[in-house]
Amino acid sequence: MGKNPDKLLTDLQERLNYLTQLGVEYLYLTPVVRSSAPSQRSRFLALEKQIQNCRACPLAETRTYTVPGEGSITAELMFVGEGPGYDEDQQGRPFVGRAGQLLTKIIKAMEFKREDVYITNVVKCRPPDNRNPNIEELEKCQTFLFEQIRFIQPKVIVALGNVPNHFFLKRKVGITSLRGKFYKYMNTQVMPTFHPSYLIRNEKNRQLKRLVWDDMKQVLAFLGKR
Repeated sequence: MGKNPDKLLTDLQERLNYLTQLGVEYLYLTPVVRSSAPSQRSRFLALEKQIQNCRACPLAETRTYTVPGEGSITAELMFVGEGPGYDEDQQGRPFVGRAGQLLTKIIKAMEFKREDVYITNVVKCRPPDNRNPNIEELEKCQTFLFEQIRFIQPKVIVALGNVPNHFFLKRKVGITSLRGKFYKYMNTQVMPTFHPSYLIRNEKNRQLKRLVWDDMKQVLAFLGKR
């Protein structure tokens, strides 16, 4: 039980009288600062809510769940794919199908955990039949990715496949000639590399896996991990 307010006032008055007798003339009180600004985490959750409620393009009509992304909002490393597939659409999480399992292995080989990095896509809803997102869908969804990058401020973005690289560069250059060379986007270094689904479609081609690992070693070196 708390003290009676009258008793508290009496104790306070006695304490003040005692300090006065000691010659104390001033009391310096530390002000209590209450911030009205929302925390970084709450603002990021608000952004995710916007994504979940978005109906700006026709993909909203065919999706099961939106897939905002997942991971650390203070991550120094971010992975960006093109868009959710069937498994992602069913679970509302990015990269959870076969390609996602391979991406998880790559992340572990880099000595990170999925929760240490941030994983997302350029568009947040599944395009029908897993086709590439079209211009309208990319334009309607691009603000969300801009905001995610601005919030997280990663040191490196790994752009998986043609779609995110075309999106960042605003021009079409084949991933085979792009991969392995950093370029800059919004003050962040971007490493283009093959999409995990491409590796799965060409799983007998070990050279492709070596090339991706070479790209990841460059990322690790840039982050000071190697």
